[in-house]
Amino acid sequence: MNVPIQAAFIAEKITDRTTRGIALETSALIRAGILSVGTRLPAIRDIAYELGVSPATVSDAWSELRRQKIITGRGRNGTWVSGERFVSKPERLASSGNYGDGFLDLTLAIPDPRLLPPLAEAMAHGASATGINSYERSRIVPELQSAVERHWPYVPEAFLAINGGYNAIYTLLHALVPSGSAVAIEDPTAMRLLDILEDHRAMIVPVVCDENGPTPESLKQAMQHRPAAFIFQPRIHSVTGRSLNETRLQALGDVLEGTDTLIIEDDGAADISPCVPLSLGARFPDRTIHIVSYSKTLSPDLRLAVLSSTAAIVEQIQSYRSFSAGWTSRALQGATAWLLGQQSTWDTLALARERYRERCGGLATALRARGVDVADGCGLALWVPVASEAFAMVTLAARRIAVNPGSKFSTSPINHIRVATSTLTDRTDEVADAIALAHRL
Repeated sequence: MNVPIQAAFIAEKITDRTTRGIALETSALIRAGILSVGTRLPAIRDIAYELGVSPATVSDAWSELRRQKIITGRGRNGTWVSGERFVSKPERLASSGNYGDGFLDLTLAIPDPRLLPPLAEAMAHGASATGINSYERSRIVPELQSAVERHWPYVPEAFLAINGGYNAIYTLLHALVPSGSAVAIEDPTAMRLLDILEDHRAMIVPVVCDENGPTPESLKQAMQHRPAAFIFQPRIHSVTGRSLNETRLQALGDVLEGTDTLIIEDDGAADISPCVPLSLGARFPDRTIHIVSYSKTLSPDLRLAVLSSTAAIVEQIQSYRSFSAGWTSRALQGATAWLLGQQSTWDTLALARERYRERCGGLATALRARGVDVADGCGLALWVPVASEAFAMVTLAARRIAVNPGSKFSTSPINHIRVATSTLTDRTDEVADAIALAHRL
């Protein structure tokens, strides 16, 4: 559809002729149906002339509407109305397919429910947590703080219970990092972290990783952009399954020395990792935020993570939370604290670590036996190089096996697939055969 419209028609309906005003009032015209979906908008210079503003002002307003996917196109090809409203959504996560019966879905690196501790008794104890049924916007219940302190990698000023690891990242970015700032992050990284950063309009600065994690050389290059924050995973990497070691951590700290970049440590796999907890918090206590999620180890339905930092930073994050819930369920905090205090929980975690290692390592061994050069991992997924990502995805789909394309986890061109192994218990050879075929172009 290509409906012509005059610049004067739009201009007479816009009263606020600032960049923000033009964007808001144009979107209102679209929502009202005055500018219908499919309408071709006049040239920027023509609208600018009718409004009596510079073309740059209209161009900036159009950029905002384009970011919101309300309009589309640019340059000589023209610009069209493409939608009546902006619905913010995580593009990478939202593009995940819904697979029918008969598909082996290896897209989700999630815990095996059989390897999680039972919740019934924990939830009963959670109902008697300190401050239950209060509207006080408390940071963390004392029993949970006491439980996490025993395993925390450094001694911070303050703790905060929050509704999961990704919620922690989303909240702290909005509380501490101005929209549009440069943010350095591992490449590859979790797709939801990229979704969050893109929604925050961050300038994503990728930091190349090797078998030991982010490389100091790449982080040093990233620091030329003066990033407001550096986000990395200090134990098991959620995409590659590899782990950072103490030597590499200290080398990264050497690069960060003398900067004011926030250090955000996202320990999403927590004690699924065989490695001890690592942090730069003792070295940079004034700007490290360390996050531990309990979704993979205890239960995703606890919806709980704990973060630590300075009292001032925790207060900033807590203040931002006042726009929404204001605190994390004290019942869930109490349940988590009880679980962390039980030897049976740690026995279950030890078993889970071994089972996940067997499943991930088993697929890696089977692939190497078929000529696929893949490194071992110890987490919930395996990162597999392929000659062509598109060919690999089609080949696997034809065999009714679903995996994630590597491009979801990177902002750079990449030819990998991520294969979730956490629930792969009895079809390893079948999957290895299919991947070996998909590996070849």
